[in-house]
Amino acid sequence: MGRVFLIEPVVGVYAFAMFMTYPLVQQYVYRRQWEKIIGSPYPTELNISHCGGNQSNQHGDVQRETSLFLLHSELSFIFPSLVVSLLLLACSDFYGRKVAMVPPLLGDTISVLAYATVSSYSLDLRYLLVASFVRGLLGGPSPLFGACFAYVADRCDGEGKLGEKTTRMALLEMLLGVQSGFASVCTGFYIRLAGFTWPFLTVAALHVLVLAFVLLALQESLVPVQPAPFTSAQARRASRLKTVASRLRGVWLLFSATPNHGHGLMLTLTLAAFTFYNMVMLGGMSLFILYELNAPLCWDEVMVGYGAALSSAMYLGSFAGVRLLAGCMEEVHVVLLGLVSLAVGFFMAAFAKTTLLMYLGAVFACVAFMEMVSVGVSFPMFSSTYAATVSWFPGFSFILASGITLIPVTFIW
Repeated sequence: MGRVFLIEPVVGVYAFAMFMTYPLVQQYVYRRQWEKIIGSPYPTELNISHCGGNQSNQHGDVQRETSLFLLHSELSFIFPSLVVSLLLLACSDFYGRKVAMVPPLLGDTISVLAYATVSSYSLDLRYLLVASFVRGLLGGPSPLFGACFAYVADRCDGEGKLGEKTTRMALLEMLLGVQSGFASVCTGFYIRLAGFTWPFLTVAALHVLVLAFVLLALQESLVPVQPAPFTSAQARRASRLKTVASRLRGVWLLFSATPNHGHGLMLTLTLAAFTFYNMVMLGGMSLFILYELNAPLCWDEVMVGYGAALSSAMYLGSFAGVRLLAGCMEEVHVVLLGLVSLAVGFFMAAFAKTTLLMYLGAVFACVAFMEMVSVGVSFPMFSSTYAATVSWFPGFSFILASGITLIPVTFIW
């Protein structure tokens, strides 16, 4: 049905909605925990007397309970998503990339509408855990982004198009970063002006817009394989199951049956490096909003938005760094440079993210699965560590993240 081959609108609008959701969810849960533990409405203007001072023990409880609730929410999402994301991307090789795009969009829409309902009627926060589980059952962002990058690989899979594929993938990654900064700033002002319900509804509308574009306008990059004529429904189901099984078996053969054993070892180490890197980025970065809301910063929603917007500089620097250094350095050296810069200063990671994604090539299903694994490990580790150390050293989790960042260096070196 579709006639458009541009995947950039899907990534751009979805990324904007996704990066609006993260600060919305964290700040909404934080304010609900504040009202429950402190016993008073959340102050419209925060300062050191509100988030520190004589009630520092209670504010530590707010930080701890918020961190633990977000941990439970992520676990509710991660466990079903681990399996579903791999299945969706495996099926997309046979049925087309839209198979891995539509379910995550439906899941995100349902989840955000649940948040809007809970926010509007002040319902129990435990309903949000159910919403996270449903979102995980439909995949989440990893299969969607994996399908989008695979879409670019499909369209650029030809002689002389390697440079175009690399540039377009770097462009998509830069688009993610730009939208993360823009969405974060907009979210802070939106919360101040309209509270939480309308921002959640706006995110839901954006997801519906992307879903309509994918279904009605986007042209499929792969031609779905049609079943043979005059076959029974049972035979068609058996054929589909056999196809999916063969795709999953192909992931195993990618590591175990490569013609060059060293290639399989390098692929394994590369995915391991990506997993540790992703643990740091997702687990460590997820704590920044809670850290900023706590003393001594005591930022309000607008300042939190500006702080999150600084991440866009990392993506822009990543894109520029790849284009600048790719001609004079080997890819592995650019990766190492990015990892070291991330370890030295979390906010100075100018080259790491784009380069690692390009270095992994077209193993999108494996990357998505390992991303889910790393999320499943990183959120429990960093959230529980933050909850345990917030009372005596809130910054300990960032030191832990800095140390873990050096682990992938040993794999790549």
